[in-house]
Amino acid sequence: MQEGLDDGPDFLSEEDRGPRAVNVDLQTDATLQVDISDALSERDKVKFTVHTKSTLPNFKQNEFSVVRQHEEFIWLHDSFVENEEYAGYIIPPAPPRPDFDASREKLQKLGEGEGSMTKEEFTKMKQELEAEYLAIFKKTVAMHEVFLCRVAAHPVLRKDLNFHVFLEYNQDLSVRGKNKREKMEDFFKNVVKSADGVLVAGVKDVDDFFEHEKTFLLEYHNRVKDASAKSDRMIRSHKSKSPLSHNLHVLGKFFLKVSELFEKTRKIEARVAADEDLKLADLLKYYLRESQAAKDLLYRRGRALVDYENANKALDRARAKNKDVLQAETSQQVCCQKFEKISESAKQELIDFKTRRVAAFRKNLVELAELELKHAKPVWNTCKIHTAHESITLFNHVNFLIVNNHRSRWESSPNLYHVCPDLLFVIILLRVIVEGNSFSKTFL
Repeated sequence: MQEGLDDGPDFLSEEDRGPRAVNVDLQTDATLQVDISDALSERDKVKFTVHTKSTLPNFKQNEFSVVRQHEEFIWLHDSFVENEEYAGYIIPPAPPRPDFDASREKLQKLGEGEGSMTKEEFTKMKQELEAEYLAIFKKTVAMHEVFLCRVAAHPVLRKDLNFHVFLEYNQDLSVRGKNKREKMEDFFKNVVKSADGVLVAGVKDVDDFFEHEKTFLLEYHNRVKDASAKSDRMIRSHKSKSPLSHNLHVLGKFFLKVSELFEKTRKIEARVAADEDLKLADLLKYYLRESQAAKDLLYRRGRALVDYENANKALDRARAKNKDVLQAETSQQVCCQKFEKISESAKQELIDFKTRRVAAFRKNLVELAELELKHAKPVWNTCKIHTAHESITLFNHVNFLIVNNHRSRWESSPNLYHVCPDLLFVIILLRVIVEGNSFSKTFL
């Protein structure tokens, strides 16, 4: 069964070929359109079919497709970062590496325990794991497509030769992952960059616009990071509530109605978690990475400013000593040109980043609210149907104990809350649904 998931073709359905929920790019240009039309999972690798439509003269054909792997996306991203010509631009963040380890582990355990399950239980768990796997797969495809769309929409990056090779060359690019030595080099580079960033951050910017952006981006990045962590906790909470019906089954016949209620809402909770993951968590993670890319842009500009100021000081010393003046002037002019070039493009990049960011959050939050309302309606209807007389008897008993604080009777009751810690909340919630504000006022 695991091989059926990992090795079989996992083509995207028609509804998945439209704009991605995490596609946050606002610029549309018909001269170059890029999307991922199909994708195939092969054990620890995902092969993406990158489809391109273009009327630009740089390409030999107007429409073509190539197959690319994750490492080739990383190669393209790194080529942008390492190119000094792009120092004044926000480089679109690289897509995260596909991670199917958790799903594979669950599938393996399911396969090992197949003999101890009924056919219905096995089929049900298999379908749930396949749905989980497919959700991760779609997210992976979406993040890789967003990266390509951002590059294709950028007025400068779209002209890059490596990008054209990535899109058009129909053979393997022979890109390999970084070895241990290269990873260690990257680690030390990041350490040096962090230390240098502290020094650069302490330098007062000569332009109020960039000084304001530097302060804002630092605060914004931290806020998005915190919001992303909290959204992950919220989604994990939804996912942990979805199998609650299984726990309630052990309470026996007395809680049958409550158990049936949660069994019917379980799938809805899972869909809510999936929607929040796609519309909110993925968006926050994307802008966590893109805000870091914007901070990197300001770091490069700050570094250029420091180099320019140091070159001015070196020129003053050379003139005072009347030694190596020509060399100092040349160095000062190079630093000045680099700083001005970065500043010119960086200002527009940051303005576009703000426009794109605001529109993306507005779009996704509106869509998330609509989905939450859509899912809330069947939950409400299910709760109204299943709060029948049998369940009300139990709720009245618990409400009596709560309101009158009969501790002795409460302590003599079965310790149900060790079996299901959320049961008290469930009971109170259903009483509110049945009786409305009257119970809320009594309880509060």
